[in-house]
Amino acid sequence: MQYTIQGDNLPVVICRLEQNEQMITERGAMAWMSPNMTMETTTGGGMGKAFGRMFSGDSMFQNIYTAKGAEGEIAFASSFPGEIRAFQVGPGQEYILQKRSFLASEAGVSLSVHFHKKVASGLFGGEGFILQKVSGSGIVFVEFDGSIIEYELTAGQKIIVDTGNLAAMSATCKMDIQTVPGLKNKVFGGEGFFHTVVTGPGHVWLQTMPVSSVADALRPYFPSSGN
Repeated sequence: MQYTIQGDNLPVVICRLEQNEQMITERGAMAWMSPNMTMETTTGGGMGKAFGRMFSGDSMFQNIYTAKGAEGEIAFASSFPGEIRAFQVGPGQEYILQKRSFLASEAGVSLSVHFHKKVASGLFGGEGFILQKVSGSGIVFVEFDGSIIEYELTAGQKIIVDTGNLAAMSATCKMDIQTVPGLKNKVFGGEGFFHTVVTGPGHVWLQTMPVSSVADALRPYFPSSGN
């Protein structure tokens, strides 16, 4: 499989497949494709895995696209202004992603739900409770919101992140939720009650414009349901 990522704020990844090669997507991300691409919808490993994907923010079902009879082309488009990144997944190269960020992957990549170990912290931390984990072998395409800033954390090194800005991290990183200190800071600081703490070693990808932040900023400009 060969690919190119094109576009600026609303990018698309165009994949060129050899005969019988397959691509998987969890939702309606397909933008266009050549006529010899066929689609099959499956549960992707049974209903247990299907429900797990639903909890992690994706569809219960997978669409598998196959290039039949010849080389094929298929394009997957982002759903929000931001970036599409390609991750090579393999032994020792597993990643934890924010919910709903999975776009498409080669058939050898496995997508599963990843629960935060500290359930109470995760529940209060919002995005920190249910995440996505990609493992297996192959290339996965991930869509992020806004621009991406990257950090490489050494063992024990920490970074404090507003919860929605954490886009992805190496599976070697650890994540926890901490409360904002001081009642006045919590109530009047405008940063919420909780922050996400990521501890290395590993790589961290931070997004500058989470969908949730955009929705909160626009909400005062929409008429209420009572009007």
